[in-house]
Amino acid sequence: MNQSSSYKWKLGMFTIVGLSLLFITIYFIGKNKNMFGSTFGLTTQFRNVSGLKVGNNVRFSGINIGTVDRIEFLSDSSVSVHLIIKEEVQKFLKTNAIASIGSDGLMGDKVLTISPGNSSNEIIKNNATIASAKAIEMEDIMKSVKMSVDNAVVITDELAKFTVNINNKEGVLSKLITDKTFANALTKTLTNLESSSQEFSVFTKKMNSSKGVLSKLVTDEKLGNSVDSTIIDLKETVKAAQSNFLLKGYFNKKKKAADKKKKELEKTIK
Repeated sequence: MNQSSSYKWKLGMFTIVGLSLLFITIYFIGKNKNMFGSTFGLTTQFRNVSGLKVGNNVRFSGINIGTVDRIEFLSDSSVSVHLIIKEEVQKFLKTNAIASIGSDGLMGDKVLTISPGNSSNEIIKNNATIASAKAIEMEDIMKSVKMSVDNAVVITDELAKFTVNINNKEGVLSKLITDKTFANALTKTLTNLESSSQEFSVFTKKMNSSKGVLSKLVTDEKLGNSVDSTIIDLKETVKAAQSNFLLKGYFNKKKKAADKKKKELEKTIK
């Protein structure tokens, strides 16, 4: 009799624990699927759902507000995703909200995220369709990483060549770093160049001074005309001297010497 009672007691406890676990499981699954609260539906469309599955969470501002209910093909380039959302957050969702697909952590399950609309004050309605953003594909990320790695290889290769050229003793930069004589000569050249530029600056200031002869020659019309007149008079004097019988022999001799030199130069060129 005692053994029968003990058996019945154990059987009852096992049944109670089993039913309790069943109810707890049903509760958590139902809570996750929004089976025990008021909900409303939303629909969005993607070209590629990137591994999104039925039952994955829907988030808004980092909070789980619903789940993915159905995923259906509309065409070969369009997939419809139906969502079940808690009714309590409907007042925060606007008609221009945008759905996007992301990951829950680096290698976690996919998550559908709804970004709030900013330029609209109209609350979204039940079974409405919202816009979607293109999902970030792992293939695109890997292409970007590969491109960055390739660029890094090119940069390191060029940097290695640059360092080799620097360490080359024949290079100017290497001499500038290691050869004191070359560095001193370059420093002296730069100093002379700086001094020359300062002297040229002083010269230009003097040239632009209204008291200088060169400045007057450039800007003073009267002085310019006087110089022109002097040059013309000098030319006339030379012509008169050439016609003078006392100096004519001298100028003829100079002319013959010049002609002779010109002929010799022409023969050399030929």
